[in-house]
Amino acid sequence: MNGVPLAGFIGLSMFMFITGVVGVIIRRNPIVIFMCIELMLNAVNLAFLAFARYKFSGLANVNQGAAGQMMVVFVMAVAAAEVAVGLGIIMAIYRLKENIDVDELNLLKG
Repeated sequence: MNGVPLAGFIGLSMFMFITGVVGVIIRRNPIVIFMCIELMLNAVNLAFLAFARYKFSGLANVNQGAAGQMMVVFVMAVAAAEVAVGLGIIMAIYRLKENIDVDELNLLKG
């Protein structure tokens, strides 16, 4: 098969995922944290599609590669729900506190 080898896709996926993890750990802005979580989910999507392409590329039945694509659709649905709920929570906290710094939030303490 011509093109980029599987290791290239997996390397890029690992780089994207690690960048997202570092962003979640370092950053204090919840919007940036959500963007880093989305980056991690997209890294998983890339890995799913790379494995689906290379696992089934030599087989006669082309439809068997659809399993990885179906997983990507599910991950994208979860990511969309996560963004909708997360941004709703951030907007509610901003209206209540007028500050969205993660270090200063203590609304969930009992």
